[in-house]
Amino acid sequence: MSFLEKTVEDRVMKIVLNRPDAMNALNREMMQGLSDALEEAAGDRGIGCVVVRGAGEKAFCAGGDVKSMAAGRDQDKSYEDKVHDIRIRMRVSEMLHEMGKPTIAMVNGVAAGAGLSIALAADMRFVGKSARMTTAFAKVGFSGDFGSHYFLHKLVGTAKARELYFTAEILNSDQIEKLGLANRVVADADLESETMAFAKKLGAGPRVAWWHVKKNMKIAEEGTLSEALDSEAARMIRTGETEDHKEAARAFVEKRAPVFKGL
Repeated sequence: MSFLEKTVEDRVMKIVLNRPDAMNALNREMMQGLSDALEEAAGDRGIGCVVVRGAGEKAFCAGGDVKSMAAGRDQDKSYEDKVHDIRIRMRVSEMLHEMGKPTIAMVNGVAAGAGLSIALAADMRFVGKSARMTTAFAKVGFSGDFGSHYFLHKLVGTAKARELYFTAEILNSDQIEKLGLANRVVADADLESETMAFAKKLGAGPRVAWWHVKKNMKIAEEGTLSEALDSEAARMIRTGETEDHKEAARAFVEKRAPVFKGL
């Protein structure tokens, strides 16, 4: 059984975390597969959007494999080696957030701990009505990983982020929507179709422009206004030189839909 599945259709790579019997908890094999799939998507200019979801209906991802933790795996490794290993695994959050194309977490069920972190790392979250989110780390005596400290406070504010970490409150879809953790809350039966329809629209879009939008967003999030304006100026001129821009301009004049080629 493969713990991770991926398919590509209409320029969208869909990645499925595939341990439904374990609520798609992250084991080493799944993490390696996820990392490899995201590296592939990031490097493939033909892919215009990435969607990540969990297999089954109960969970997006319940976080780390607590059974493996309880078994004391890697206890023979040094502190430095263990820090190195987990940091390498956490690259998946960087790739979801920083790769030059839109990324969507399709949250079907529970997103907890590192599973929540991975969902927050994506550009957007489409959430089913039965979804639940929780930081969860405090319940197992952990501080938290995979970037949730970085992402959560940007979405909900620092005071609420601290509360959610300290209490590990389980949020329902109404609370998720109210806090701004979801781009859209969708009926469970429609989650797959609505998410993929949206992803395919992005996949058919101007892929060079998406790359520059992601770079602009990173600078805007982390830099000064002056740095953001410098980036916007340079990237606006660059995208204006693309074949996709020229095609869109022609399509506007000719009153038709543009056909983007990622050039």
